[in-house]
Amino acid sequence: MEGETLLISITLEPGADSPIDATALSHLLRKHPGRLQTFELPVGNAHVFYPEYSPQRTTAVLLLEVDAIGLVRNKRFRGDNGVLDYYINDRPYTASSLLAVALGRVLRNAMTPTSEAYPELADTPLPLRLVVPVISTRGRDGHDLAERLFAPLGWTIEQRPIALDEMYPLWEDSRYSSLVLTGSAPLHVALRQLYVLLPVLDDSKHYWVSDDEAEKLVRQGEGWLPGHPERALISHRYLAHQKDLVAAADTRIAGESTASVESTTPLPPSPGASAGASVQPLRVQRAEAVLTALKDCGARQVVDVGSGSGALLRRMRKDGFFTRILGTDVSARSLEQAARVMNVDELADTDRARITLLHSSVLYRDERIAGFDAAVLMEVIEHIEPSRLSALEDSIFAGAAPANVIVTTPNSEYNHLYPALAHGGMRHDDHRFEWTRAEFTQWAEGVAERHGYGVEYRPVGETSLSSGAPTQMAIFRKAGA
Repeated sequence: MEGETLLISITLEPGADSPIDATALSHLLRKHPGRLQTFELPVGNAHVFYPEYSPQRTTAVLLLEVDAIGLVRNKRFRGDNGVLDYYINDRPYTASSLLAVALGRVLRNAMTPTSEAYPELADTPLPLRLVVPVISTRGRDGHDLAERLFAPLGWTIEQRPIALDEMYPLWEDSRYSSLVLTGSAPLHVALRQLYVLLPVLDDSKHYWVSDDEAEKLVRQGEGWLPGHPERALISHRYLAHQKDLVAAADTRIAGESTASVESTTPLPPSPGASAGASVQPLRVQRAEAVLTALKDCGARQVVDVGSGSGALLRRMRKDGFFTRILGTDVSARSLEQAARVMNVDELADTDRARITLLHSSVLYRDERIAGFDAAVLMEVIEHIEPSRLSALEDSIFAGAAPANVIVTTPNSEYNHLYPALAHGGMRHDDHRFEWTRAEFTQWAEGVAERHGYGVEYRPVGETSLSSGAPTQMAIFRKAGA
């Protein structure tokens, strides 16, 4: 290969006792292991290959062959504070926005939580090892920056300085180092973290940073950036310290950051749990509990009312049990996010035919949501003003009137177990109320009686003897259905 190269390697090594086949990595990356694949990019050529491939251990490498002279000569690449103003620079050797762009272009499909071949692994934490041979921690905030960026995300960091010249040890180390990250994370999350944080480490970009960069940061940081302790630093560096873009991004990110203390505060361990035992996040337990309840009801045609960005929809899409899926939300942006998360545009015709997304409000009757086996309101009712709950009741239980309705909502009695939650506070800035178990039961029993349903209650999440579970679920079944 001509030119200069930089790379990143991704290794999946499940361990002897794991049922996971490491060759699944090639399916999750959507890159064939049997041949070298080359992709032409504006800055050079990117290559993907597998130096090792076995059920026990599989490694994929993304190598970027940089056209260093063309990079400097091209006027479009003059956006990172003059670092490309000279023919002699470190861009062809150091992981930076160049490698991040290659990652985003070549492995774009792998940066979504879907997989046709291994749907069960697409959003599952996997034992990964990520190696970046050369990074630069540029700028005054560079000290211990890799540790500050990656450790809060659960990665173990091995960072080794690179000597200025091994022949002259008195010259000490350069400002470059190698980086090895080991940990357990869904592959799509790991790739999105690298996509954002490689340019942050380097604190420069090879292209002009414009308005769409703020959207990229919000999109790729979804789920992990809002609660990051170095979020402000990440935003400033990723957006080239442009205050207007940082402000725009922070406004969007702050909405997710304050969305729920559940996402950033660990739950207390259940009685008898072993030390270090891995507990799924509450949002995952909640979605899985809803899927179980739907199957218990035999509900194959489901409308997810207030579906948000598609947390439940994407799980139903992967499960052939569900033959007709409708997602509705009052937010058009949330529906766009759901479509993106599920890769709707790239689905096979049979899958696409199962799924519909509609702009609709839970507070008004909508004949388009009638005729389904079940309606789900997962963490929806607490966002409604109490005075409008009667409208919700009319829309769902009288208007749509499905055979089954599944409702989840926070249990306010559990809130004191979240250390970060102020006394009397609620888990989300947009919550209009949070009910105790008795209050939820009183509402559910009244709804059931008025509309001819029976109701069953199930706890979701780790249960406290005194406070119950963090999430409470009611399963309404129409009498005689």
